[in-house]
Amino acid sequence: MLARLDEIEADLIARRQRAEVEGWLGEIEGINLTLGFLRYKRAHTQRFTRRVQLGLPTLRPPQ
Repeated sequence: MLARLDEIEADLIARRQRAEVEGWLGEIEGINLTLGFLRYKRAHTQRFTRRVQLGLPTLRPPQ
């Protein structure tokens, strides 16, 4: 999933560069907003792909 987010970000950056050349101010604003959401999603996804140490389970003595 992270690789796909990287592809989308690269495409958005290229689109923003074209919009800047063409002077499409509304498009630039929309792309910047989308890039912000995409970067948030990437950070959120990276946080959930890390390993979590749960420790070893222990048996309780019978009561």
